[in-house]
Amino acid sequence: MKRRTFMAALAATAMLQVGVSGAALADDAKPLDGQHLSVLLPPWGTFPKEMTDQFTAETGVMLDSQTLGWDEIHTKIVTSMIANTAPASATEVDWSWVGQFGAAGWYDALNDDFSKETIADVPTSKIFNYNGSLLALPYNNDFRVLIYNKTQLEKAGIKQAPKTPNDLLAAAKAIKEAKIADYPIGLPLSATEGTSTAWYLLTKAFGGDLFDKDFKPLFLDPKSGGYKALSFEIQALKDGLIDPSSTGLKDVDVQELFKSGKVTFDVAGWAGNLSVYADPSKSQVADDVSAALMPSTTGKTRTIGLPEAIGIPVSAENKDAAKAFIKWMLKPETQINSYNSLGNLPPRLSVLKQLEEEGKLTNGKVLLAQAASVEPLFADGTPGWYPEFSSAVSAAINQAAKGQVSVEDALQQIADAAQSASQQ
Repeated sequence: MKRRTFMAALAATAMLQVGVSGAALADDAKPLDGQHLSVLLPPWGTFPKEMTDQFTAETGVMLDSQTLGWDEIHTKIVTSMIANTAPASATEVDWSWVGQFGAAGWYDALNDDFSKETIADVPTSKIFNYNGSLLALPYNNDFRVLIYNKTQLEKAGIKQAPKTPNDLLAAAKAIKEAKIADYPIGLPLSATEGTSTAWYLLTKAFGGDLFDKDFKPLFLDPKSGGYKALSFEIQALKDGLIDPSSTGLKDVDVQELFKSGKVTFDVAGWAGNLSVYADPSKSQVADDVSAALMPSTTGKTRTIGLPEAIGIPVSAENKDAAKAFIKWMLKPETQINSYNSLGNLPPRLSVLKQLEEEGKLTNGKVLLAQAASVEPLFADGTPGWYPEFSSAVSAAINQAAKGQVSVEDALQQIADAAQSASQQ
């Protein structure tokens, strides 16, 4: 009896140890189980529920997704951080905010939380470095490419995509005259960031740059790329090639017009949006969409890279959960799902190449060729005063589009704003 009792005790002890070990394994598998994580992202970065459910299944973290427009997110972050509170535990960090956020010390450095191999596989992560601190990791590989409706071009007798800005105007006029589209050129002209970035892109198309190495404006001369770019936009608007309502439209609104077939050219098209435009469940022009290299006056295509990333505010709660979310976002399967559902072009080179090899990258050859021409908007890094400058750009362009100021006066306003912002 004593032996049986002793053996039973041993068995019970062993079972208890197994149970404890099993519980430990379960805890190791989901050490963050039950935590809640707030994430603040724009519509194109807000993952669909089936994806976030997968994140919860893998980590045990319950996700509270907040969605705001790009401009509204920036305002909320600035207001919250000045008040020493976090707007969320993980937030959007745009390429253009790095200088401002880094100088203010608002975001944690992530250098030690991710492997060097992973960071190297995301080359645009360099844009989010501030004085050696990695403030965020990209969730998309945003560069601009010319997106167009090939069927509408064919109906107008146009056999190839425009290669120069003048080609673009001529094609738009032919399409309008054939009554295929009332306003063929899609460009935002509201006082929002999308208006600013479209002008930056067209400045490159006309062979120009915004500033010299000392941040002296290069767009005031009528022969400059920036001057020609804004003149192009205003003239196209006056000629009825751009919808007059564009003075109140954001870039996402222009995208909806393209998906409905009302716009022939998405001039400042997000490369990743090709997958959305080609999806019959999300677009009425799925069989008609195509892409071409950005037009240029020099014979050499140029474009700009404007990636967006996710970072962790210094005052955030549940930082381990936030890091787990960023690591999940960087997983190849997550990036492929994000590309398929949201049009976010994967920032990981290995994933981008995988999609091209599998024939799953819409207009893959064009995208890879355009990607090779990507330039940063500011060669020496985005200055901390960029947000003020960008706001002045969009406001001045909006005024010019409404006929309130001339092209010359609008550009002078922008130059004055750049000087003022850089001296603060």
